[in-house]
Amino acid sequence: MSGAGQALGAWPTDGISYGGDYNPEQWDWDVILEDMRLMRRAGVDLVTLGVFSWVVHEPRDGEFDFSWLDRMLDLLHEHGISVDLATPTAAPPMWLQHAHPEILPEDEWGRRRAPGGRLGWCASSPVFREVALRIVERLAEHVAGHPAVRLWHVSNELGGGNGRCHCAESTRSFQEWVEARYGTVEAVNEAWGMAFWGNSFSAFEEIQTPRGGTNHNPGQQLDYERFSSDELLGHYRAERAILKKWTPEVPVTTNFMVGLGPDVVDYARWAPEMDVVGNDHYTFGPDPRRHQELAFSGDRMRGISGGGPWMLMEHATGASSWHAINQPKLPGEMIRHAVGHVARGSDSVMFFQWRASRAGIEQFHSAMLPHAGAETRVFEDVVRLGGIVERLREVRGSRVVGARVALLHDNEAGWALRSGLKPNNRIGYADTARAIHDALFDRAVTVDVVPPWTTLDAYAVVVVPGLFLVSDEHAAAVADYVAGGGTVLVTWFSGIVDGTNTVRLGGYPGAFRDLLGASSEQIHPLTDDETVLLDAGWSAKRWTELVRVDDAQVVASYATGPNAGHPAVTRRSVGRGTAWYLSTELEPDGLGALLERILEETGVAAVTHASSGVEAVRRGGDGQSFLFLINHTDAEAWAEATGEDLLTGTVHRGRVDLAAGAVAVIREEPR
Repeated sequence: MSGAGQALGAWPTDGISYGGDYNPEQWDWDVILEDMRLMRRAGVDLVTLGVFSWVVHEPRDGEFDFSWLDRMLDLLHEHGISVDLATPTAAPPMWLQHAHPEILPEDEWGRRRAPGGRLGWCASSPVFREVALRIVERLAEHVAGHPAVRLWHVSNELGGGNGRCHCAESTRSFQEWVEARYGTVEAVNEAWGMAFWGNSFSAFEEIQTPRGGTNHNPGQQLDYERFSSDELLGHYRAERAILKKWTPEVPVTTNFMVGLGPDVVDYARWAPEMDVVGNDHYTFGPDPRRHQELAFSGDRMRGISGGGPWMLMEHATGASSWHAINQPKLPGEMIRHAVGHVARGSDSVMFFQWRASRAGIEQFHSAMLPHAGAETRVFEDVVRLGGIVERLREVRGSRVVGARVALLHDNEAGWALRSGLKPNNRIGYADTARAIHDALFDRAVTVDVVPPWTTLDAYAVVVVPGLFLVSDEHAAAVADYVAGGGTVLVTWFSGIVDGTNTVRLGGYPGAFRDLLGASSEQIHPLTDDETVLLDAGWSAKRWTELVRVDDAQVVASYATGPNAGHPAVTRRSVGRGTAWYLSTELEPDGLGALLERILEETGVAAVTHASSGVEAVRRGGDGQSFLFLINHTDAEAWAEATGEDLLTGTVHRGRVDLAAGAVAVIREEPR
């Protein structure tokens, strides 16, 4: 079994998987027995077990005891609950950290991390690798053949705490990685532009990780990000190899943390290593559009899973605990979020965690079963959601359909953007991507957020939103797509650097300049309180450019500001296709108007007609079609649909009325 999007036969449960992280080692046996009763009441059929259990399995160096695990696996299986069994390497035991403090990561200032957290290990440490693989081997050998174990969960959120290390082992590994990539020191100097400031290397031994205390070369910083991701992937592969040896029939995955990006590791390049692609996703309470950010993450997950189903492995019933202020979800919001993930392609609804912890750093993180117990609104909603998940059983295995817009997204571009100094150093990599996704979300247009190596032929529109770094190969693929009849929208600060983080000369956006028939010779960022007007009646902020047109139509020009009278938005016919350039950050009204024109020209339609604030996504397969409708407003709403609502059994003819905050999943009648 290999590759993202594993066949249905490998799915750990019969329907949409429902449950979450379970940490029974924190509780007495009478509490565990109560958990079994309450899990059955809630409809839980899958739990992630053993994430932090290394010290339970190996209380002292080389002394193994799996009696607790045996008892838990048997109990869960007896109650019809499948297990996503974690290798416990996210939680190196204190005896290991005490005996081998050299495994702990060092930050960029050379300060070694103190024991006591999670993921307290350096991915380059041979000492940690040896001991970690020992516990994985003993664990896999011990549980092989147990019917409860339906999925392997390697470690936990790899990189979430140990994503970057600057210790001596990491430095040596980085030097070896760089040598393997470039071959000679001269090639490194050329790729990184080390002649600037006279920093050229004479030997690989002189290369360091980008430590604190100086402004590092952007090429070096980018390659360090790549190296760090590769080191963690190497650890995943090592654990996976052992699991496959002992349990070849059990799929293997690890939990990603895909959001807006750039991510701590390169998930799109990791995804082919997963039998099932899984994600942990948490919303930020003060974000008024958190449901749209959730949709962006889901569309990215679908993009990196090749369009196939993926697993929501963690999200929250209420508040998380790591923000300055942690707000609970509003009534009904947890159910809307869960259904939203399923709408975007997840075949599971999983939480962190089942029972809220009494102690520990995350003791106030929300859970399926809160501190106040089962007689609570949260648990009532958990039970209600379990019923919804059961009624969605037939949706499992279907795919999101109808996406005719692709949005290109690449972690390497985000890493490159934050490496070195820029005209505006407060721009987030995904700012433009989210703004465009948001506008399309509001228009019920389904978007696939995909890596730039994706085949683009099936899309009517491709958006290149601030893709700061792009390779020659991927830029050429976009050009070929347009020549073949596609439409592309390239936005400001795209195609600026090549794969070594080196600026492309000749005008911005370098990689797409010839395709667009337009380029800019100067960037003029705006201050936070500045806006400019365009002659199309649109307003813009943060970013403007001095654009010249070589072979393109001027759609809109700057009417005010430093570049007044010069082009702001251009359009060019190329072969059978069209290439647009947006050189500024439009306010929402203007951005929406521009996108509506592009959608109209390309014939891209909404999933269905619906009132404002209704999210609409369609999944389909095997002759069936399921229309997900989520009302994110506090008022009544509607959408056009014909078919039976899986959640209520109501048959709708042409129109679905949605109460405030309501969800519906319509099994559509054949058209």
